[in-house]
Amino acid sequence: MNISDVAKKTGLTSKAIRFYEEKGLVTAPARSENGYRSYAQKHIEELTLLRQARQVGFTLEECQELVALFHNPDRHSADVKARTLEKAAEIERHIEELQLMRQRLLTLAESCPGDDGADCPIIDNLSGCCHKH
Repeated sequence: MNISDVAKKTGLTSKAIRFYEEKGLVTAPARSENGYRSYAQKHIEELTLLRQARQVGFTLEECQELVALFHNPDRHSADVKARTLEKAAEIERHIEELQLMRQRLLTLAESCPGDDGADCPIIDNLSGCCHKH
C-alpha cells in the first residue's frame, strides 16, 4: 500500500504519517527499489491507534508507549487501563483549571463598563495596576 492509501484508511494526512515515522512511533515501512514506502496492515493498525490515542489526549510519548504495548504479546490490560485512567484524571484536572480561568475572565468582564472610556478594570487587574491613567 502506498502512503495515500494509508492516509485514506487511517484518516491521517501523508504529512502526519511521515511525522510519526520520523519520530519512530510506527514501524518503519519497507522500501521498494524506487525508494517508495510500502505499507502493510500493521501500519494501518499502528497509525489508527496513534490517531485515536491523540484524539483522546495522549501525548506523543504516551502514544509511543501505547504502540509498544500494542506490539507486546505479554502486555497486561491492567497497565493499559491504569495509563488510561491516569490520562482521564489529568484531563479532569485540566477541565477544573479551565473552569477557574473561565470564571476569572467572566468576573473581569463584569467589572468593566465596556464603554468608550479609557478606564478598563480588566487591564488594571491583569497588569496589577490600581491607579487610573
